[in-house]
Amino acid sequence: MATKTTKRTTKKTVGKRPTRRAARPAMPREVRAAYAEMRKGVAHLDTSIAGLRGGLLRAERTIEGDARKRIRALRAEGRLQLKELQAKQREAGRLLKRLTAAAGESWREVEKAANAILADARATATAVGKRLRAALHS
Repeated sequence: MATKTTKRTTKKTVGKRPTRRAARPAMPREVRAAYAEMRKGVAHLDTSIAGLRGGLLRAERTIEGDARKRIRALRAEGRLQLKELQAKQREAGRLLKRLTAAAGESWREVEKAANAILADARATATAVGKRLRAALHS
């Protein structure tokens, strides 16, 4: 007689066999074929999903690469336009110095010329800003 000791009690196991699953009746050939077909379908879906994931990752990388190129181009364009604005600023400063020296006491003429130069520079800066915003939104 075998005894099994636990913390609380001692159980006697007389004549017990290990449990086994009940035997299943044999499946008909058509049912097995249907199961096999379903397994193949599931496996096909798995491969299709894996292919789609790979395609999505490739598309994502392509989009990111295109975005980086676009950003580089926008930065280069911005630098060029900034250089244009700085050239206008230098030109306006030089012209203002010449006008101040030539005008002597006629400050109204100097003021009109300076206002015209500044209006031109503002218009250029506004146009540059609009082009950059349009480029960012496109």
